[in-house]
Order: sequence, then structure tokens, then C-alpha cells
Amino acid sequence: MNLSVFQKAKKGNYHCGDSYFYIETEDGFLCALADGLGSGELAKESADAVMKVIQWNPDLGIEALVKKCNEALVGKRGVVLGILRIDFHTGTYSYSSIGNIGVITIDADGKRSRNIPLAGYLAGYPRTLRVARGKAEKGMFFLMFSDGVNDRRLSSELTRTRSVEQITHRYQELYGQFREDDTTLIVMEYD
Repeated sequence: MNLSVFQKAKKGNYHCGDSYFYIETEDGFLCALADGLGSGELAKESADAVMKVIQWNPDLGIEALVKKCNEALVGKRGVVLGILRIDFHTGTYSYSSIGNIGVITIDADGKRSRNIPLAGYLAGYPRTLRVARGKAEKGMFFLMFSDGVNDRRLSSELTRTRSVEQITHRYQELYGQFREDDTTLIVMEYD
């Protein structure tokens, strides 16, 4: 996997309330992005708590990970969460998104597909979950982003370069100064 990240705290804040984690093994790839409700230090605390759960349990399926993350949020602010898993052996991907974590897939021919996330957030209460699945093809791009990223700005023109670093660099150049919320953009290429 090729990966590049652009992340900045909300204008005027020291702490970014978004946290992310990714890991690649011989068997597959896992990437998660959490956005703590609100902003600042308390949002960061909740997002970091969820990422620790994922770091400690990277082999669990998406449903089990979300359940454990939800349990870690009892007594804390909630989070919105997106998780992407790619299985190298089967050549498939799966992802789930709760709240306003966006996921866009772009196949090798440039065809884009936008995930419609499940409404709501995790806050220690039971949640239903929807997991999207598909075939992972060489040259496929996955864009995962928090609500600080305006998805209209992730146009086909911006992603035409077919380079994860160029996409995040160009996004930062064009929109990095307009941060009315914590902003995280993770661009991944399945190679």
C-alpha cells in the first residue's frame, strides 16, 4: 500500500481531535480514522482511546473492532469512525463508516464511488453497523477523511495525478489554510 496523510488542527486549536492508525502485514492492511466530538483536548482523548483499541486488536473484523471501540467510550465524548480493511489473500476490501467520516474509492479507470456513512456516532451505546465490501484492484485509490475536508474539493481533477503524495500535497496547497474544523485526509493506493 502507498499512503499519504494531511492533518491539521482546527484554526486556533493546539490539539487535533482527529486520530488515525494504519498497519500493513503480509496478510492485509487496516486503516482507521476517528474524529472526537467537538474539538480540542477532550475530542483528542476520545479519538485516541479508539485508536488504542484498534492498535491492540488489528486482527479483529470490523464489526468486532467497532464493538470494542464503543465500549472504550463509556464516560467519554463520542467519536465518528471509519475503518478500512484490505485482505491481500482474497483481493477484497471492506469498510464501514459511522458519522461523518467519508470514504471514496477510485478504481484504476478513474470511476469514483462515495460511501454513504451510517448516521450518528459511537458513545458507549449499542450501534447497528453497515459494512461495504468489494474487489480490491491494483491501482485502486481509497480516500478517507474527516468532516474538516469538504468532499467537493476532492474532485476528479485533484485526484487525477494518481499519486498519493501529490493528492495530499495539492489539497494542502489549495485548502490547508481553510480549517474551520479538525482536518484529516488519508489517501491510500492499493499497489
